Amino acid sequence: MDSQSPLEAAEAQVHVPFAMKLVEGIEWRVSPGLTPYQDSLRQMEERAAAVRAGEAGELVWLLEHPPLITAGTSADPAELTDPDALPVFEAGRGGRYTYHGPGQRVVYLVLDLEKRGRDVRRFVNRLESWMIAALADFGISAHRAPGRIGIWVGEGEEEAKIGALGVRVKRWVTLHGMAINVAPNLAHFAGIVPCGISDFGVASMASLGKQIAMPQVDSALERHFPQFLSDLEEPCKES
Repeated sequence: MDSQSPLEAAEAQVHVPFAMKLVEGIEWRVSPGLTPYQDSLRQMEERAAAVRAGEAGELVWLLEHPPLITAGTSADPAELTDPDALPVFEAGRGGRYTYHGPGQRVVYLVLDLEKRGRDVRRFVNRLESWMIAALADFGISAHRAPGRIGIWVGEGEEEAKIGALGVRVKRWVTLHGMAINVAPNLAHFAGIVPCGISDFGVASMASLGKQIAMPQVDSALERHFPQFLSDLEEPCKES
C-alpha cells in the first residue's frame, strides 16, 4: 500500500462520512476523526450564505480539530506566547486566541437569528446556559463569571475555564460557536493567553476526574438542545 503524505492524509479526512440526523428540525452533524480547520471554516461560510439565501437549512456541527490556535478579531499578538508551537489560523469570529485540538468538543452553529430573535447577546447567554446544563449531567458545576466570557469551574485560586465561546453573526446568520474541554492536552494552552485572560487556568472534564466518552457528551448536548432553542425566544436574563 502506498504511503500518504501529510497533506494527502489531511485532505482524505475531509471526505470521511459524517453522522447526520435532524434534531428539532435542524441538521445535527457529528464528524468523526479530526476535521481540518480551514475546511470547516469554508463549509460554515458556504452554509451560512445558503441559509441566508433560503437554499439550505440550519446546522449544528459537532467535531474535533487537529491541534491548532485560532485568532479572533480582537486577538493581541502579545498573547501568542509561543507562535511556533502550533499552526495559527485567522478565524473571523469575535474574541481573541483560542486553542482547539483532539479531546475538545467543538460545536459550530449556523442558525438564523432573523427568525429566532435579533439578539446576539441573548444568543451568547443561551450558549453558556446550554454548556452549563450539559456539564451538570456529569456532576460538573459550571458557572458564568462577571466580565469573563465562557464557562468556569471551581472557586478562588482554583477557578478555571472549561468552556469557550466565539461567535460571528453575518446578516443575522450565526457562525462558529463554542468548545467544551472534554479531555484535551491542556499543555497546549500554554502557547497562548486563552481568550486574553491570564489570571486563571484551564480545566477539562478529565482534569476534574470525569472520564467521559465524547458520544456521551454529544448526547448531553443533544438532550439540552431543545431548551436552548426555546430559550432563544425569551428575553435575556442575567444569571
